[in-house]
Amino acid sequence: MIQAMDQLPLPLEGITVVTVEQAVAAPFATRQLADLGARVIKVERVDGGDFARGYDTAARGLASHFVWCNRGKESVALDLKDPRGLDVVRRLVADADVFVQNLAQGAAARLGLDAATLCAAHPRLVAVDISGYGAGGPYADKRAYDMLVQCEAGLVSVTGTPEQPVKAGIPAADIAAGMYAFSGVLAALVRRGATGRGGPVEVSMLEALAEWMGHPLHHALHGGTAPERTGLAHAVIAPYDAYPTADGGRVLLSVQNDREWGRLAEQVLGRPELGEDPAFATNAARVAHRARTDALVGQALGGLDADEAVRRLEAAGIACARLRDVHELAGHPQLAARERWREVGSPVGPLRALLPPVTLPGGEEPRMGDVPALGEHTGAVLRAVGMTDDEIAALRRDGVAA
Repeated sequence: MIQAMDQLPLPLEGITVVTVEQAVAAPFATRQLADLGARVIKVERVDGGDFARGYDTAARGLASHFVWCNRGKESVALDLKDPRGLDVVRRLVADADVFVQNLAQGAAARLGLDAATLCAAHPRLVAVDISGYGAGGPYADKRAYDMLVQCEAGLVSVTGTPEQPVKAGIPAADIAAGMYAFSGVLAALVRRGATGRGGPVEVSMLEALAEWMGHPLHHALHGGTAPERTGLAHAVIAPYDAYPTADGGRVLLSVQNDREWGRLAEQVLGRPELGEDPAFATNAARVAHRARTDALVGQALGGLDADEAVRRLEAAGIACARLRDVHELAGHPQLAARERWREVGSPVGPLRALLPPVTLPGGEEPRMGDVPALGEHTGAVLRAVGMTDDEIAALRRDGVAA
């Protein structure tokens, strides 16, 4: 009998994930799996755990990166350099559906925890290697942090102002790799359902971010030149920028075609003749006269407060947005209206967190579990793999478990 829609299980209920992870890329991938119902066992170092735990103390004493990427996981603290700690991970992997790691290049292979080795021993296992540059090639052993990969992938070259390239304000390379690891796991699980076999999945930060660079890459490959850095403006569309308003705000607008320009000129600028003026009537003309175009728009919006500017632009059918800061995002009326905020537990009490952006067809709530303390689940997980309390106490005494 088919369950009612409101009783559907989460898609990954019954799936067990073991992960030896750190920083952002792998933790972000496995958090998506946890949100969808998977049991995620996070193996951390005994001496401080995932080093992202120490990035900052902004989340009421916890690190903001860690809170973001690690809810809903079980934390097991083990020393993998000790054969007894490594044996525990191997026992966990033997019963797992998915294994994910993003250790430094070569470290997983030395431990026998690389995807190829594990999948050879466990044919149904889906095992994921996440690295900076991939397993082969001249960059394979190069250290890879998000900012460095943003530079190598060319993202920094197209981000910023004409005078100054800048990195993205979020860890774009880590997020890209994490999302491709997540989708790779889902695809491999679908294939396993059809064939009975899992297999290795490889994701590199460089290749993930290079894919996201598709537009500027194809522009350069086929057009001969890379798009120019234009800040908030658009390289080939005008007007398309953020303009100051009388109350100190900034409103971004985008005119996508010449009909929209005519409406903007008449209804917002109060200059209907500009819709037919050869210097502005076409996008090519407006781009050629970008400074004059921006001055006209800036003058009109500069006499309005942000609310009135948005109201007039929307009434004219012009795409627009406020330039919000992070605090304004946290209070965004659309997120509030759609009830996107929840609370998750943590060692310091409840913390606000956004629902994942995918809404499931039956309306099932994702499993937004607690942010774990380091080693919070070590005892329970070790007992589940058959260890006695005396054995666990010995591991803790010897510093192999925490």
